[in-house]
Amino acid sequence: MKSSWWTEVTPEVCLTFQADLSALVDGELDRSHAVRAIAHLEVCSGCHDFLDDIREMACMHRDINDPDALMTRFSALTGQELLQRAESAELSSRLATIFYQLGKAYVLAATDAAYRNEVFEPAVRVEREKTRGRGFVDGVIASGRGLDADVDWNEARHSLNGRLSRIEGPLEKGKRLLEESLSVDPDLSEARLYRALAHAHEGHSMRAAEDLRYVFDTAMDEVNRGHAAMQLGKLYGAEGDHRRALVCFRWVTMSGLADIEPRFFLAHYNSAVCYVELDSTERSLAALRRLLDHFPNKADQVAEALSKSTPKLQAKMAALPGFAEGLMETCPELFSGIETTETDSLEDEEC
Repeated sequence: MKSSWWTEVTPEVCLTFQADLSALVDGELDRSHAVRAIAHLEVCSGCHDFLDDIREMACMHRDINDPDALMTRFSALTGQELLQRAESAELSSRLATIFYQLGKAYVLAATDAAYRNEVFEPAVRVEREKTRGRGFVDGVIASGRGLDADVDWNEARHSLNGRLSRIEGPLEKGKRLLEESLSVDPDLSEARLYRALAHAHEGHSMRAAEDLRYVFDTAMDEVNRGHAAMQLGKLYGAEGDHRRALVCFRWVTMSGLADIEPRFFLAHYNSAVCYVELDSTERSLAALRRLLDHFPNKADQVAEALSKSTPKLQAKMAALPGFAEGLMETCPELFSGIETTETDSLEDEEC
């Protein structure tokens, strides 16, 4: 409501008109007095404010006496606000996804693209995605939609329109784009997974592990949790902590992901390798047997992976009591003929 100055310093003539205005709002003023009161409003801002205030008070009284009408108006206002927020959230999510897709493409270009494409979705074409992203951002800015979100759309435009070209190296470009994505949507698990891959590639194991643990602890999608567990296991294995690595791989197998999602069959293989490192012949052979039972078409890949494993792992298997004999007896299909291929090698996936 406006200021109530008119109740204290209102001129005498206005008091008469304000009494008429009150009656007018209540529908109790005759035509001649109504015409005079309305004409007075044209020249008196104080009485105009007075009319606005008593109209607001009249609406409040009606709402108190009719709660259903009040709730209807409130729901309409709230619904509109929710629709605007939903649209802003959707636009922000699309922007975060564009940054993520570009970041992923650059990270894959700088690392082991063939393996990542097998495990994750293939990367987008960078130039086409940048063009699409620029068009999307320009469209949002031009329309004014979603500008109430916590996103600096002009900054996003700069990132896609040339700032990126000044960053040297695909890995650094990828990291910068993934960070842009996470600044828009901190819970975009896929962006965090690829940032972890970039950190791991640079040898920043602690940073990579931090991202991976965050995804494992917070992701709603079990597949993303599975990817986080697999990559954490590889980090721990590379550091020689085979017990912690095994916990990660065992979560993937015990959760059922390794059996229902073919991309995770390596969890069985990596578990077997961890058991070798932990001097457990029986458990290692059991893990390999489970892998072959669930994925019989992977026998050649497993055989090749074992034959091409690191000299350190091969020496460990040779020295492990009963392992060589048990492997021939438990997994005879591994010795039925090894067809080596470059694309199917699992050598890099040992924990």
